[in-house]
Amino acid sequence: MLLTDRRTAVFVAVVLLSLVVLFVPRTPSEQGIPHLDKVVHATLFAALAASTRWRFGPHLAGPVTVLVYAASSELLQQHWLAKRDGDVRDLAADAVGAVIGWLVARRVLSPAR
Repeated sequence: MLLTDRRTAVFVAVVLLSLVVLFVPRTPSEQGIPHLDKVVHATLFAALAASTRWRFGPHLAGPVTVLVYAASSELLQQHWLAKRDGDVRDLAADAVGAVIGWLVARRVLSPAR
């Protein structure tokens, strides 16, 4: 039971972090380091995919849901959030991060051979 609670807590924490990172208006100072935004997107979605796999298991619905969330977040940023903009390059970084996170979690969580 404790492991399930830990998995859920980590998953919820990463989802909450993603809500802040993806939907809170940006400050102008975030533009200082080239490509930092893409690194943040990839890292965030790697964490989302890994925590999704850890919490819910290796079901195909996991990475599909993370990728749908990535695309939805960019559409929301583009069309409904002031001071945010959707970007296909952010979506690409999200997808790369999600795939890497899912594969790393698969490797780390698989039983020892």
